Amino acid sequence: MKRKLVAAVGAVAMMASVAACGSDGGSESAKSPKDRKETLTVWLMVDAQSTWPELVKDVNAQFNKKYPGVKVDVQYQQWADKAKKLDTALGGDKFPDVVELGNTETMQYILNGALAEIDPKKYQNSDTWIQGLKDTCSFEGKQFCVPYYAGARVAIYNTEMLKKGAGVDKLPETEDELLAAMDKVSAEYGKKDKRFSSLYLPGRYWYAAMSYVAAYDGKIAEYDEGSKEWKASLSSPEAQKGIQHFIDLVKKYNKADQTKDEQDHANVMANEKAALLYGNGWESGSVIDGKNNGNPKLEGKIVTAGMPGPNGKALPSFIGGSDLAVTSKSKVADLGEEWISLFTSEKSMEVLAAKNILPNNTKQLEPLKAKPETAPIANAVPDAWFTPIAPGWTSIEKEEVLENMLLAILKGDSVEAATKAADAKINELINQES
Repeated sequence: MKRKLVAAVGAVAMMASVAACGSDGGSESAKSPKDRKETLTVWLMVDAQSTWPELVKDVNAQFNKKYPGVKVDVQYQQWADKAKKLDTALGGDKFPDVVELGNTETMQYILNGALAEIDPKKYQNSDTWIQGLKDTCSFEGKQFCVPYYAGARVAIYNTEMLKKGAGVDKLPETEDELLAAMDKVSAEYGKKDKRFSSLYLPGRYWYAAMSYVAAYDGKIAEYDEGSKEWKASLSSPEAQKGIQHFIDLVKKYNKADQTKDEQDHANVMANEKAALLYGNGWESGSVIDGKNNGNPKLEGKIVTAGMPGPNGKALPSFIGGSDLAVTSKSKVADLGEEWISLFTSEKSMEVLAAKNILPNNTKQLEPLKAKPETAPIANAVPDAWFTPIAPGWTSIEKEEVLENMLLAILKGDSVEAATKAADAKINELINQES
């Protein structure tokens, strides 16, 4: 789910023979479960440690009830350096058997042969896995990871500012009404603070920009059946309309540095410099989290809603989330599969849903669509968009191409010129890597 993917130099060459090193447990897998004595190493992100540690504890207890002699070594990782650490580990002899991957990371490891193929039939609710997550684990008709949880971007807003500035109690449902309200909020709070942004959209926020592209039925790239290749399509009329719409909003409403990305936008709201953000649902908690530069005084004032988009429709959201995979080098792959099966079971998904974390399947997602705390994000997931499921879309460079395109437009380039240049660069990168 992290925005940036650390690109490892020589990763393809390093992992070219990884798949051949894997094992399903060999002779050990033939033993009775009570006679197994191996260690299963699991890499989870810190989200599990801080937000649902009881789930990890319970799953380990279930696992050890069947395999009392197997040690489950759960190691928690930070998003900032996980990819780099994983690349290094997979190149050596101390590697995880099970690893959590953000859904933008999976394709790189699938193509490098680092992940073992899985059988969806071994996992509960696999027939109702959220399609956007399932797609991030799929390549050429095969499945290489298991959806873990889902996420989507929503409107995050300050109810007090909206009430005082625009006289409304909740976020308007259409974009025209929303922008009219933002104009009033700008007038109210901008007279005292010239750096106040009623709608804070960072100019290099490519996830948001591509949501507006999707709103106009545009795409980053499309698969051409004739040539059997992916081709960039940001210069299409539909995509250009979406990009122009995004740029217009940035220029009108962002009164801060328009050339920044979205990495600190929750802090901008925490410092009461913005009334509305477009971000991940969990970022509403970051705004008020005093331990992480948030503002506890805003508790009870920061809420989420579906983000209105152009043409009277909701703004399409990027599908976020995490997946779980067994590494190809694992010598206890069968144990890894069983642990993941327990950790993503219907019972486990109930634990996540109770914490307002979106489960990996549409069956258990449905009740969250009606729950006030989760309705905005849960309703955004089924129709969410994702980056091209293309072999060439594995490099951080393509994210930089999108950011640089937006930056060029903000600095004066035409949308037409900037999108054509971006298309040319994306096509070059896809052809180099596919």
